[in-house]
Amino acid sequence: MVIVGKQREENVAEPVLANLLANDHFGHATGKVVDGRNEYGIEANLKGFLGAAYSLGAILSLPFVPYVNQRVGRRWTIVFGSCVSLVGALIQGFSNGVAMYIVARILLGFGIPFCIVAGSSLLGELGYPKERPILTSLFNSSYFIGQVIAAAVGLGTVTISSNWAWRIPSLLQIAPATVQLMTVMFLPESPRYLISKDRYEEAFEILTKYHAEGDRSSVIVKAELAQIEQTIKIELEESKQSWWDMFRTAGMRRRLFISAFLGLFTQWSGNSLITYYLSDLLNMIGITDSMTKSKINIGLACWGLVCGTALALTAPRFKRRPMYLTCACCLLCVYIAWTISMERFLSTKAQSAAILTIFFIFAYQPAYNLGYNALTYTYLVELFPYVGRSRGLSWFQFYGRGAGFFATYVNPVGLARIAWKWLLVYCCWLVFEVIFIYFFFPETSGRTLEELSFLFEDKDKTNEVAAAVHKQLDEDDEKKNVTAHVEVQVAKNAV
Repeated sequence: MVIVGKQREENVAEPVLANLLANDHFGHATGKVVDGRNEYGIEANLKGFLGAAYSLGAILSLPFVPYVNQRVGRRWTIVFGSCVSLVGALIQGFSNGVAMYIVARILLGFGIPFCIVAGSSLLGELGYPKERPILTSLFNSSYFIGQVIAAAVGLGTVTISSNWAWRIPSLLQIAPATVQLMTVMFLPESPRYLISKDRYEEAFEILTKYHAEGDRSSVIVKAELAQIEQTIKIELEESKQSWWDMFRTAGMRRRLFISAFLGLFTQWSGNSLITYYLSDLLNMIGITDSMTKSKINIGLACWGLVCGTALALTAPRFKRRPMYLTCACCLLCVYIAWTISMERFLSTKAQSAAILTIFFIFAYQPAYNLGYNALTYTYLVELFPYVGRSRGLSWFQFYGRGAGFFATYVNPVGLARIAWKWLLVYCCWLVFEVIFIYFFFPETSGRTLEELSFLFEDKDKTNEVAAAVHKQLDEDDEKKNVTAHVEVQVAKNAV
């Protein structure tokens, strides 16, 4: 699990962002003194771009991710992404102005998709079939470990009056990248990647060790090898492994269509509003003290870790479509209630409305984690066949990062100009999500990755893979029968 938890470790969540960036390096003096310190303001457009630069870097890297992932394997792709993140963290920590800080965030964003795509692929392809949904769900929920640490660091540095208030959290981003560099090569490589490179013996050893407890005669391992080999063979015969192949068949086009909207849903469901602009939301309901904001932020992170992990362990046990529908419906209900409570506070200044607003911000976490956090990478790994998996995950990342870039940029502008009415935009979008999931999301639970490789294709290819598996098992049975016959003859002759 060392490769997980990397997705958003760099995204310094609010209220830390305002405290880190609103100083003489990034903001302008307002002439006010708060808590004995000069107050600095930051323009909504600049604040939005500082947050969105991370997603911009991720978007720029996506054309290269599948090539590196297929060329050098999952582990070395993670190494490359971690090295880029390491350099970005150093540049951000020693930034001397807005331009250098933005370049650093773009670099950090550039490195992260390499780790995400390779990490999620490795977990899904290495995991035992029954454990795979849990592993891939924990991949996304482990983000909260990083969020809790970031929030705790923010709580510790929020009172520092110098630039080290933001330099310390920035430099600490070196830690997760370093841990990955030190440990990732201790993990086994994906057996599907090894088979695609004709390294059958290595794949056999890995599957024997992790899927059969070291039993080299295991029927399960032999069936898996036959299934993986035949599936990859069929995929490679029909694909030149280019981006154009992703659009060539109706089945792949449908996969791309679904994953593109899933990428939009994971970022346009209102989560970026809480992740980056919690401080602005709390300001709107009368909470302006930095320490109070930091305590709420760390409480939100800890709550997210608890419910995110719990749902990651339970949600994959259920069918995917009902869980996604429940997730979207719950998010819609939370956002409607949140919008009403915020409007009531701004209209009446009632303290009870402010408390309710905080409650709904906390209620958002389990609603979001139920589907978009717990199931996203589980669903994507199941949705795409091996040959298209890296490109499929990169395609998802493109839309997710693009949506994140847009949302992060426009959120402060929307809040500044129309206040609580900005939440109505998310309410309308969530209605669309419910409709889209109901009509377009297929069910993928309860089947192996090889069975799902032809989810939208004709049954002939599925039957061909099944025939290859049965042939392998029949050959093993024949060998056992011959061996048993020889042993009996030897015993008779000895008598």
